[in-house]
Amino acid sequence: MIAPSVATGPMVTPDRLDGPLADPLASKLFGPLATGAHWGLERVFRALAALGDPHLACPVVHVGGTNGKGSVAMTVARVLTVDGRRAACYTSPHLCSVRERMLLCGVPFREQTLLALADRAGGAVRNHGLTFFEAMTVLAFLAFAEQGAEVSVVEVGLGGRLDATNVVRPEVAAITNIAMDHSEYLGDTLASIAVEKAGIVKSGSPLATAETRPGILALLAKAADRAGAPFSPLDPLSLAPVSVRLDGTAFSTDTETWGRMELTTPLVGRHQATNAALAARILDLLPETLRPSAASVRRGMREVDYRGRNQVERLGGVTWLLDGAHNTAGMASLADTVTRLELPRPLVALVGVLGDKDWRSMLPQMLALVDAAVLTQPPSASPARRWSIPEARAAVAEITRISVEEDFEVALALARSLAEGGSVIVCGSVYTVGSALSRLGLEPLSGL
Repeated sequence: MIAPSVATGPMVTPDRLDGPLADPLASKLFGPLATGAHWGLERVFRALAALGDPHLACPVVHVGGTNGKGSVAMTVARVLTVDGRRAACYTSPHLCSVRERMLLCGVPFREQTLLALADRAGGAVRNHGLTFFEAMTVLAFLAFAEQGAEVSVVEVGLGGRLDATNVVRPEVAAITNIAMDHSEYLGDTLASIAVEKAGIVKSGSPLATAETRPGILALLAKAADRAGAPFSPLDPLSLAPVSVRLDGTAFSTDTETWGRMELTTPLVGRHQATNAALAARILDLLPETLRPSAASVRRGMREVDYRGRNQVERLGGVTWLLDGAHNTAGMASLADTVTRLELPRPLVALVGVLGDKDWRSMLPQMLALVDAAVLTQPPSASPARRWSIPEARAAVAEITRISVEEDFEVALALARSLAEGGSVIVCGSVYTVGSALSRLGLEPLSGL
């Protein structure tokens, strides 16, 4: 067993940040769980030990960072699946169902399977006082071990050093990028956030990153050197040319194993070229016994399916672009994507932000691009987490093209009517995107 981290800061309760998004299955799995701040990873280690240490059952790829880590994790897992591996993937949060968080060979576990596994894990979860996210993490490791996963790709939930997923000893770790987010938990400077996220670095396990700023790179390199981990930053200039279209993103990247590769991902946006290239770097750094073929890399990249991330749909004469951008950097990436796409006009933004986000710096980036906007509340977020509609209304009172509708159903209908023949951009939080997908009949697991 890996020695628990020495805690020098609070273990965040991810229930506040990553709770069950109005999915009845979430409460069925374990019932009421611990809340409040906790310290260190000891409780998670003990719960896993009581279940036979399922987190050690197969090799792991660990993906952290601020934005893009879910896209990277899903891409790595898809390539490994295409290569013939029983590849598992654990991501968070979910859009509509907790079943989205745990996939094996790209397929979610059946509800009855998860309920049975949760019944087995329940004693350890409750005896050690785990929070919702910690319990889901333990459940994922147990499910992957029980179902014979050959490799697991695990996305960090929040931060890194004290995140519940940081019980693994990965074959490769990755940090996508560093941006201001969750500063009340991770620190109020990029440097402090970088240090927290670099806590996933493990001795001897290569660390890949798509971060480019010299100061942050130096901090990550120092963390890798201190841990005795080879450091492998991605060269952003190697991606050119990048082509962004409504049906996906094409780019080039250099690899040690397969040479120069021309790749395509169905994920839309220049930032998705960076995410996919980082996924290729992770796959390139895997031990030879796990490393996929070039053909699997190309095909897996083309086949990755990750909903709610610049997802494009056409319904009832309206083009919908749904993206879970939930912080300033994420909104900047979404705005860049919108400028690169020839979306039908008028462009209407449907925005629902959570209360702990810096919405005053998020909104202008999108509002500058659209013809109209509707600000609203995602109904799947708890009242305690929602932003202040009166504040939002006051902030945009003088802008006639912006409406504020607290009722999500009314807001969705208004955005659709304003965008007739054009496009609606749904953004602001994963909760907002999940609520929209559900009401548009586009839930990720529909029919599964």
